[in-house]
Amino acid sequence: MAKASILNWDKKNVGEVELPAAVFEQPVRKDLLHTVVRWQLACRRQGTAMSKTKGLVSGGGKKPFKQKGTGNARQGSSRSPLNPGGGAIFGPEPRDYSYTLPRKVKQAGLRSALSYLHGAGKLFIVEDMKSQGKTGELAKRLKTFGVSKAVLIDQTNDAMFDRASRNMTSIRYYSVDGLNVLDLLKYDTAIVTKASLERILSRCGVEA
Repeated sequence: MAKASILNWDKKNVGEVELPAAVFEQPVRKDLLHTVVRWQLACRRQGTAMSKTKGLVSGGGKKPFKQKGTGNARQGSSRSPLNPGGGAIFGPEPRDYSYTLPRKVKQAGLRSALSYLHGAGKLFIVEDMKSQGKTGELAKRLKTFGVSKAVLIDQTNDAMFDRASRNMTSIRYYSVDGLNVLDLLKYDTAIVTKASLERILSRCGVEA
């Protein structure tokens, strides 16, 4: 079990906390991280791609020409896929790309991502996340930590802190419920509160 410093927003040490090795000192499994990230991206896909079939294209109610006597192949609609402006054959239809991933795989992915950040020195523990709701104030705090992008995790969502972070495109602020592998890897830095650690362990499938 490793020990980590608890910092204030001036990046000064105000205490220590023990980080369980079962979550923060696990081998970095690239295969697990890849599996979880692919699952997250698949679940985010809209799946709304669609083309119109013969029955959905407007018009075409009248038979183009008589059945016999023209020398042409018989036609029942000008919106046939064989004609310009007609419907598509076997075109894309709306679909759901999401699928189920075992809970233990998702938990193992979180443990691997947190272990990677902790081992790389990109995981910071702060005493709290309180704010007056000013974006400039939060930007100065992050500059003190020397980070340009990060995931901020608190035990519960604070309305004023959420307001301060809302306009920062390189920052993601969540309660523990929003903790996910994709954002941890994308933003490459995590700042979590001391109070959130117990719930983070629970999300990772480890008892405190």
